[in-house]
Amino acid sequence: MAKHEDVKNGVIFPVGEKNEAYAQYFVGQSYLKSLVADPKVSVGVGNVTFEPGCRNNWHIHRDGFQILLVTGGEGWFQEEGKTAQFLKAGNVIVTHDGVKHWHGATKDSWFEHIAITAGKPEWLEPVADEVYENATK
Repeated sequence: MAKHEDVKNGVIFPVGEKNEAYAQYFVGQSYLKSLVADPKVSVGVGNVTFEPGCRNNWHIHRDGFQILLVTGGEGWFQEEGKTAQFLKAGNVIVTHDGVKHWHGATKDSWFEHIAITAGKPEWLEPVADEVYENATK
């Protein structure tokens, strides 16, 4: 049984639908619930839920940034060339323009964060299994 099973039901905000629109940029299953649907707001805000072992590909935010507000479960965040950071509820991550990174759930836990994103993501290669496994060391 996975840890933090309660996350799959939504911690603060509801879990969204299967993240089909971005599925090609994830290893494993994620869910996305848009929280701000105002076309006059140039920042995206969404609740992203990851099943155990799910992570997104390496990516870069161009002409913007990303702020992650961790609301539940356990996960990882890693910038290229740096050690992965273990994440749990209450952690805040700020990723600046042009920084290559990835984030996702640990192998055995659900994970959820609010993503506040400005600019355009440049999606890159999947996180290799070896890189993901090394996050735990």
